[in-house]
Amino acid sequence: MSCSITDPGGCVIEYLFGFIVDLINMALQPFLNLNYKLLSEPVNISIFADVWGVIIYVLSLFYGLLLIWIGFKFIISGESPEEREKAKTSLKNTLIMIVLVQTSYYIYELILLISSGLTKGVLNIAGNDFFNYTSESFSNLALEIIFLGLYIIHLIITSLILMIRYIAVSSGVIFFAIGIFFYFISPLHNYGKLIINGLMVLIFLPFFYSLIFLTASRLLLLNSLSDIKILIVIGSFDLVIISTFVLLLFVLIKAASKVMGPIAKTAIVAKTIGAI
Repeated sequence: MSCSITDPGGCVIEYLFGFIVDLINMALQPFLNLNYKLLSEPVNISIFADVWGVIIYVLSLFYGLLLIWIGFKFIISGESPEEREKAKTSLKNTLIMIVLVQTSYYIYELILLISSGLTKGVLNIAGNDFFNYTSESFSNLALEIIFLGLYIIHLIITSLILMIRYIAVSSGVIFFAIGIFFYFISPLHNYGKLIINGLMVLIFLPFFYSLIFLTASRLLLLNSLSDIKILIVIGSFDLVIISTFVLLLFVLIKAASKVMGPIAKTAIVAKTIGAI
């Protein structure tokens, strides 16, 4: 659309289109600002600091028991080099575990800052205009008006997903300490690994989302796709929503397999013993 002194009607139409686009962007701005903050800002974990302290206190009660058990293993190992080596490895792992558990709050906070920095950097490359309505052509504006309701629904769904993720990640500082503790205990190793992996997926979800938005914004640089911008944007939100549920389903399936594996082995052993 162009405006010139020889075409006052075109100027009026362009002004009208621009006014409509500005109104729509003003209405969308609260949703866009909320999504941007939930995507890029570091998650506040200070509200769970006191609970984290209680969890650390409870876990610290087991440190002495673990060290006593390792000392007992040293004593009963006798002259066996293999058993003494196992005891040394257990001692090393226990000391590493103690340090990591005690500093888990700050490690978790650092991971959140890294995720936030990566996400914010990618979103800045994508640009804020990617999410805003534009009046580059009549066909583009017409599609944007037609799909306005659908776009708002996608923004609301994405906001809900991001808020749930925010709460889960914020409280995750508690489970992160428990996950580290479990990770270094042989019978609980798989559970600890599962907790840590699940938290890492939740923490870096926004970075994965930002890569989707960046890819979609690069597609809009193609002339053949510039007139269907709203469809590309809605499609990117669809991909974000679908990928979230796929990732969560994958984590749940993996969790079930990790939990059921040892149970199945125990059941097989018990059945074998019973048959004998």
